[in-house]
Amino acid sequence: MNDLNDTLNFELNPIIETLEAQARAAAAAEGRLALGLSGRADICEALKKILAVFFPNRYLEEKIEDDEMNIYIGDNLRQAARLLHKHIADALRLKSGGADTRRQSEEIVRRLLFSLPQIRQDLMEDVNTGYHGDPAALNLSEVILSYPFVETTAVYRVAHNLYVQGVPVIPRIMSEYAHSQSGIDIHPGAEIQPGFFIDHGTGVVIGETCRIGRNVIVYQGVTLGAVSPFDTNGTPIRGQKRHPDIEDDVIIYANATILGGDTVIGKGSVIGGNCWITKSVPPHSIIYNRLRGEK
Repeated sequence: MNDLNDTLNFELNPIIETLEAQARAAAAAEGRLALGLSGRADICEALKKILAVFFPNRYLEEKIEDDEMNIYIGDNLRQAARLLHKHIADALRLKSGGADTRRQSEEIVRRLLFSLPQIRQDLMEDVNTGYHGDPAALNLSEVILSYPFVETTAVYRVAHNLYVQGVPVIPRIMSEYAHSQSGIDIHPGAEIQPGFFIDHGTGVVIGETCRIGRNVIVYQGVTLGAVSPFDTNGTPIRGQKRHPDIEDDVIIYANATILGGDTVIGKGSVIGGNCWITKSVPPHSIIYNRLRGEK
């Protein structure tokens, strides 16, 4: 074993030096944001505390009596605020080129906290759509406790608040945490109105510039994706509308793909499974793929 250690120590030195140089170069290119694993863990922990405030019965590891609820909510919000404030300030500092961003971070966290009652209300509209849209759901509690879209949508709504406030990086970390938990990938830049329900969930992708109206139901495997414009060098152009709009009361069945920033699915339409759509659909349309040989 000692011979192996001696050999490794000798042979690893050039590898270590090369990796160190690469790491230093990467840190310089990234502006030393330095969130790292610990920072991502803090952000996920803050999310969990906010989720526990939204849905105590789902996220609590112990039973909280009614007379303890006020203290419990306050403690969780204060802890979440401290964790987010620290890392939002760091992320903003990178964006601003090193300026002191603590005051700006405080205001962003404050606005997020004041928005939480409305976010919770929107989430309950999502839950109600899920309950009424799925005949297998026995009650609202079952939806909250067991349906994967609830956590994903809750995280999206928190991340979207920070995205709209101009916070870099952190909203994406939040959305990727939710993605890893449920298999549902919602970019924090998407605009999704209340009453949104994803049934089953796995494999759903919703892009950055997508806009979704009220009371929309989406099934597993649906992609609301981009048709990206390119410049003369073949590089995708940033900052343009690339993803579709879905109007109110639309149902999109499993594995449908809807692409493009100019594509609008009209109010009250039904999109069948496995459809491929790159053009707008008028309101109250029914779109489906014909089986081979069907008349």
